[in-house]
Amino acid sequence: MIKKILKKIIVFLLRMEARLILRKYKPKIVAVTGTVGKTSSKDAIYTILSADFYTRKSEKSYNSELGVPLTIIGTKSAWNNLFQWILVLFKGLKLLIAKYDYPQWLILEMGVDRPKDMKKLVSYVKPDIGVITALGETPVHVEYFKSADDLAKEKSRMVQAIGKSGYVILNADDKLSLSAREKTKGKILTFGFSEEADLTASNYHIVYKREGDKDIPEGITFKVDYKRNIIPVRLYDVFGKQAVYSALISMAVGSAMGMNLVEMADALSRYKAPAGRLRLLEGIKNTFILDDSYNSSPIALVAALEVLTEVPAKRKIAVLGDMLELGKYTIDEHKKAGREVKKAANLLFIVGPRSKFTAEEARIAGFKENNIFEFSTSDEAKLEVQKKIKEGDLILIKGSQSMRMEKIVEEIMAHPENKKELLVRQEKEWSNK
Repeated sequence: MIKKILKKIIVFLLRMEARLILRKYKPKIVAVTGTVGKTSSKDAIYTILSADFYTRKSEKSYNSELGVPLTIIGTKSAWNNLFQWILVLFKGLKLLIAKYDYPQWLILEMGVDRPKDMKKLVSYVKPDIGVITALGETPVHVEYFKSADDLAKEKSRMVQAIGKSGYVILNADDKLSLSAREKTKGKILTFGFSEEADLTASNYHIVYKREGDKDIPEGITFKVDYKRNIIPVRLYDVFGKQAVYSALISMAVGSAMGMNLVEMADALSRYKAPAGRLRLLEGIKNTFILDDSYNSSPIALVAALEVLTEVPAKRKIAVLGDMLELGKYTIDEHKKAGREVKKAANLLFIVGPRSKFTAEEARIAGFKENNIFEFSTSDEAKLEVQKKIKEGDLILIKGSQSMRMEKIVEEIMAHPENKKELLVRQEKEWSNK
């Protein structure tokens, strides 16, 4: 009870400080929301804007009523340390009392878990550019909403806060995202693979490099068409069409500011995917891991399985944890995952009670019974995954945050000594959970 009261007090004080800091320094703001790709898109936008401007982005996935003010202040979470929270508040106070060199641009993730979350954020954050990455038919975090439409309406509050001089960046391939164009006064820029998009991607494919007698995936390449100017874009150590969307979003933001298309493409060649977002890691026994362990949702899982299908390997293995916060969609979406994984993998490891529906549906779809392995936790699964993998395997690992799928990645990665740089949730606060 006391912890809850203290948290409310801290959140209130942080929000007040953040409001006053924005009023004092008047930075330009890019706000990013959506079901998938927020962090990757934020990082891609940062890659482009930071080439020309003093820019700050949200740390990791700081997108909540706590995370957004922390980004504005320019500090990290103090977790459960009250003394450290006092220091955080003091840092915000210093920004208000004295004059400091403050970023020209802030790139803020703005997440929605419950009704009124976005309303609270836009009460003091007024974006100059708003981005909706994608919403999908069954978005994540829908558990506390009556329907996917209600969640979409809450997220669309962000674009309603943008004035006539601002820009709204929308996904032309996503109906719910595109519907937000009716709810804003801002100028619209769309992106996607659709020919109707303002920024259109085409010719997407994975690029390989030769190492000895093997072709190793190196990244992806595609073309972007904006106002009949067509340029190639190449991303290294990044995979999947979701990465194309992140790149398109960043180029749409840059285009709204009048930046040069060729220079933006050059900047994106230096972009690196965040940890746990479809990064290719070397595994033990001469295997490769598609580490997508940060989080999971229906639309993101389908995208990850597409990459598993695209990359050649002797065997394809899917290690899938529960998708959480889906509410009434939970069973149906896990069953859909079972049908999708049948098309992509030879072996299936599932983690968690909800994923049993995935295994069940995979069997119905024709997945061999002796190639399906079920576990309650990632700690239970990791040793069995390690035993079963063989040379030449490609292993996709994905699940919602609390499933802690990065533990499995750590178990089978070739260089666990680099885990703090390569994996998600490596802070000591996470290790104690």
